Amino acid sequence: MNVQEQINGYIVSQPEPKRSDMQALHNRTLQVLPGCKLWFDDGKNSEGKTVANPTIGYGFHTIKYADGKTRDFFQIGLSANKSGISVYILGIEDKTYLPQTYGKEIGKASVTGYCIRFKKLKDINMDILEAAIRYGVEATSGN
Repeated sequence: MNVQEQINGYIVSQPEPKRSDMQALHNRTLQVLPGCKLWFDDGKNSEGKTVANPTIGYGFHTIKYADGKTRDFFQIGLSANKSGISVYILGIEDKTYLPQTYGKEIGKASVTGYCIRFKKLKDINMDILEAAIRYGVEATSGN
């Protein structure tokens, strides 16, 4: 199964209305990041044990660790969870930037240093979420 098939399977496996919200977010993210690398992380470790929620990934950057090792990873992640949906904006060094810049304007969402979590898509301002995604990609491009 290729990445697009995994993504489609993950989205359609969600109950409504989360399925429609995930599909709308996926489509919007592809509009914001046309031609980006797509990823799918099933949330399982090397032994096949579930350790995280499955995540759709968009974009590409290289994470550099203090020991000099590197890892290729996505810039933006989209994941369903028990209480709603999480959008991960990875690689931003200033962990206060997202909550300070987008926290008050985005609507009914929890905003941390790298995650925007909300119950339903209608609870948030999609234009503000798009701005946060664009910022995250710009901030991590070239890393």
